Amino acid sequence: MLVEFDKISDTARVWIYQANRSFSEVELEEIKAKLSTFITEWTAHGSDLEASFEIKYKRFIILAVDQDKQMATGCSIDASVHFIQQLEKEYNVDLMDKMNVSYKQGQYVAYKDLKAFRKMAKDKAVTGNTIVFNNLVATKAEFLENWEVPARESWHGRFLS
Repeated sequence: MLVEFDKISDTARVWIYQANRSFSEVELEEIKAKLSTFITEWTAHGSDLEASFEIKYKRFIILAVDQDKQMATGCSIDASVHFIQQLEKEYNVDLMDKMNVSYKQGQYVAYKDLKAFRKMAKDKAVTGNTIVFNNLVATKAEFLENWEVPARESWHGRFLS
């Protein structure tokens, strides 16, 4: 069952997929429609999942499931991963690579592989104050509070000198 993102419980489990590029306006509209259809039909052992999605900065897809209502199971999580992989193929975009870092440069969202980010930290091109996206948050509450944080407050901080 599709619910609005701001209406889903703060304890809802979230999965964040970051794209290696921004989506165009046309792509965003298509992806939103596909996400709505997928979530409307998304089930766990035949029971509807109360779920939602959000797209941020034209490049982050956030899926949320209220597990207090119905737990996402291995099969339902696999279905969501398969759906994301289909989006990757259809839009020629990388959404599954967790070894890349997104961070803010002013209003712009930059995307680098981990090796390049490490080098930038060493060269002080990024600092502890650089806003990074911590895609490891697990709940909607963590997403709202700890997704966009200074690098020193995230796992990214280990690369800072």
